[in-house]
Amino acid sequence: MSEKCSGQCQSSPTNEDVKIDTQLDNYSGAFVSTYKVPQMDCPSEERLIRLALDSIQPSVGLQFDIPNRLVKVFHDENLDEITKKLQQLKLGAELGSTKQSCSTEAAKAKDLAQKNEMKEASTLKWLLAINGVMFFIEVIAGIIAQSAGLIADSLDMFADAAVYGLAIYAVGKSISMKLRAAHISGVLQVILALGALSEVVRRFVYGSEPISSLMMIFGGIALIANVACLFLIFGNKEDGAHMKASWIFSANDVIANVGVILAGLLVTATSSRYPDLVIGLIIALVVLNGARRILQLKY
Repeated sequence: MSEKCSGQCQSSPTNEDVKIDTQLDNYSGAFVSTYKVPQMDCPSEERLIRLALDSIQPSVGLQFDIPNRLVKVFHDENLDEITKKLQQLKLGAELGSTKQSCSTEAAKAKDLAQKNEMKEASTLKWLLAINGVMFFIEVIAGIIAQSAGLIADSLDMFADAAVYGLAIYAVGKSISMKLRAAHISGVLQVILALGALSEVVRRFVYGSEPISSLMMIFGGIALIANVACLFLIFGNKEDGAHMKASWIFSANDVIANVGVILAGLLVTATSSRYPDLVIGLIIALVVLNGARRILQLKY
């Protein structure tokens, strides 16, 4: 089928490298294929890939290298089906290479995944709690402050919470339940994103007077919350792909929070509502695009 694996495997994962996540408890693929996925840069894309390949039989093992946008798939004679499902996600996935898999590589990967599972689950629950609470705080603050930026940023918090919640909920569930949960979170994100976009349009047409001080205060609170998430992840960010991706995701959220604060400063400096509308539009479109990818998942 492809290249043979000779001698000791050179890509066996370590605690300092990337981690294998098993779709089921008993995978032992005869082959390992490496895919380049240019648009995989956060837990959302990682979760999409896991769900897309969850129905593959025989089951597969997945190794994510988020920083380098690579996914290794341990599989049997079902390469064409795997490639088709990855390409359907429209993340730019391209097959790089396929070779015979070493049993030691798969065994070490599975052992590492099991060791990290409990530690990651605890961290994910804290991340879910922080993002869930901040969603409600920011959406209420955004309404009071008449700020499209704060409302959209609260939506970003909800998207994060949905990702972490889905990761926790999906453990041990059937394929249909996993996809149903993913689609529900996607629908909620679409509804909230469209609400945020309509709010931007309404404020653009009818005018608004965003309270810049509240934008900066609650943007700062959200910034503190996301920095706290970074500290929670910091000790585990090298333990596996999901934690590395969570680190990147929270770091991007910090940038969005800084954008809200900067928009508040510009509102004060220019006495214009447009900086608030621009940041609200950008964040809402990013979340809407993520929801679109989730809803494209099929059995």
